[in-house]
Amino acid sequence: MNFEPSRSFAINKLNNFIEKNLIEYSKLRNFDYGPDQRTNISCLSPYVSHGIISEKEIISKCLKKYSFIKNEKFIQEILWRIYWKGWLELRPIVWSDYLEDLKKIKENFKNNQNYLDAIKGKTNIECFDCWVNELKNHNYLHNHARMWFASIWIFTLGLPWQLGAGFFMKYLFDGDSASNTLGWRWVAGVQTKGKNYVASDWNIKKFTNNRFDNIKLNENPVPVVDDRNYSILNNNFLNANLSDSKNLLIFENNLFFEQSNFNDQSFKNIYFVFNGNETRQIKLDEKVLNFKKSLIKDQIQNLKNKSLNCKMINVQDLKNMKENLLALYPSVGENLDYINSNNLKNISFLYRKIDQYSWKYCNKGFFNFKNYIPKMIQELI
Repeated sequence: MNFEPSRSFAINKLNNFIEKNLIEYSKLRNFDYGPDQRTNISCLSPYVSHGIISEKEIISKCLKKYSFIKNEKFIQEILWRIYWKGWLELRPIVWSDYLEDLKKIKENFKNNQNYLDAIKGKTNIECFDCWVNELKNHNYLHNHARMWFASIWIFTLGLPWQLGAGFFMKYLFDGDSASNTLGWRWVAGVQTKGKNYVASDWNIKKFTNNRFDNIKLNENPVPVVDDRNYSILNNNFLNANLSDSKNLLIFENNLFFEQSNFNDQSFKNIYFVFNGNETRQIKLDEKVLNFKKSLIKDQIQNLKNKSLNCKMINVQDLKNMKENLLALYPSVGENLDYINSNNLKNISFLYRKIDQYSWKYCNKGFFNFKNYIPKMIQELI
């Protein structure tokens, strides 16, 4: 697997997948053949999560190649990330509660041998240990492996899901607060209360082509119990007035400015905001930080080639910028937390049209959201 931090590489990756492998996606997508055989999936998530390529761009290209019916499963998977983000935007306390839980649990488990063995890949569960090493070496895991991994972590190793979600966030190139946190909650059985995901010996063997032996798991666990309920916020996600500022902030989730809905605006300065470990609550692996920084540098060069005035700043620099600023909305997560915790009232937000339109359908489960996908495509693609 290769994740070169550039827009041009991401586009080539997308085009190659559509031409060579998209038609087989629905049939082969659940198979994890190992890190050297990933042609059955797109491996685009590190670029989508950073806004290097957009969901709209991917879906448009897919529909030019094949009909919606032939693309339906892939399109659903592309839109899962938007669904998770929208779900969390309507219930942001889930994220802040998770961080509070993680802080306490991490302190309690810092000397727990099961936890230490798990993060070192020394559990004697062959597939799990293999995935730990794959995650650390490649900063990526197949989606099916992520589900198996989380189930083993929670139900066989008996570790809190919050620690596992933090471990993934540390190492994944595509880690984001919504998909990662809510995915782990779903496996545990607290996202859809009482319905957990349970990894099984036969399932792992089938979908890894029998790559692993001696998979002894707890296959009859009870779901994790969490009695907290979260009310849905009433938020219309309205754009700030574009005349309020000629200076634009871009965070790590919306890096490709040309794909934004505001690329026709004449901004005096465009600031790409880098958020390092000194200001993060979940510390990231150096390779992940370098990936983010390199993507930003690539985008800055692309814009400078078009004679736009832009540069990279540190998130801490925002405290010293007193003028009014517009920002492509960073979504619930570490960057928005920094803005809110420092009471930076001079920053106003601009939202993607696809988010404004689709997040209103995120008040229930994904199957309800899925019913609106054809309508979203008709309106937005």
